Amino acid sequence: MRNLFLTLAYNGAAYHGWQRQRNAYSVQQAVEETLSTLLGKDISVNGCSRTDAGVHARNYCLTFETSNPIPCQGLVAAANDRLPGDIAVLSCEEKPMGFHARFDCAGKEYEYLVHNSTIRSPFYKDTALHWKYPIDVALLDSEAKDFIGEHDFKTFCSAECDKENTVREIFSYNVTREGELVRFTVSGSGFLYNMVRITVGTLLYIGEGKLPQGCIPSLIGAKDRTKAGITAEPQGLYLNRVFYDKGQI
Repeated sequence: MRNLFLTLAYNGAAYHGWQRQRNAYSVQQAVEETLSTLLGKDISVNGCSRTDAGVHARNYCLTFETSNPIPCQGLVAAANDRLPGDIAVLSCEEKPMGFHARFDCAGKEYEYLVHNSTIRSPFYKDTALHWKYPIDVALLDSEAKDFIGEHDFKTFCSAECDKENTVREIFSYNVTREGELVRFTVSGSGFLYNMVRITVGTLLYIGEGKLPQGCIPSLIGAKDRTKAGITAEPQGLYLNRVFYDKGQI
C-alpha cells in the first residue's frame, strides 16, 4: 500500500463545501469519484479540514491509501484530465503510512477577499465580498492584531459549532489593500466553524463604527456570539496554505 498526499486548488462556488454529503454535491465527492475511476477501486480520502458551501481553496491537502502503482506525476495529469474545471490537483507525493492530512496538520492560513468599491464587479461575484463602504485598512490592520495569541474564541464561532474546546491560537492577522481589493490574512493552529468569517465581519463593523475601536479583547472575554459582528459571506474566503512543519509558520 502507498499513502499519497495531494494538494488541490478549487473554486467552491458550485459545491456544498468540502465534506461529502447525502443530499448535496461536494468537492470531496467530485475528487473521490475521479480518483476511484482513475485507480479502478473505491477511494476514500482524508481532507485537512472542512470548508463551507461557496468557500474556495488555493492549497487544500488530502491523503489516501492505494495499492495502484501509478507514478505521482502521472496521477496529477490523469486526475486533472478527469476533474471538473473548477478543481485542480497541484501536486502529489508519497508519505509514510499513517501520515494524515488532518491530524498531522500544524496550522492553516486563510485569506478573505473584499472588493471595496461603490460599484460591484461581476467578475468578483463568486470570489470576493462586495463592500461599498470605505475601509480604513490601517485601522483594521491595527484592530486585527488583538486576535493574535491563544484565546477562547467562543464569541467568534457559529452557534452551530459543536466543539467543546473553543480555545485556539492565532499566529498572525494582517489587513492589506491592493487597489480595490482588501485582503484579510490570518494564520493559526486551527479555526472554529465560521471563525474567520466572523472575525472579518467584526472588523468591518468596527470600520463602520457599529462596534467601538479597541473592543476585540472585551468581545473575546464575553464568550457570546451575539456581541460580535456579522458572519461575512462565504464567497470571499480561501484556504490559503496548510502547514505540516511548525518551522514554516
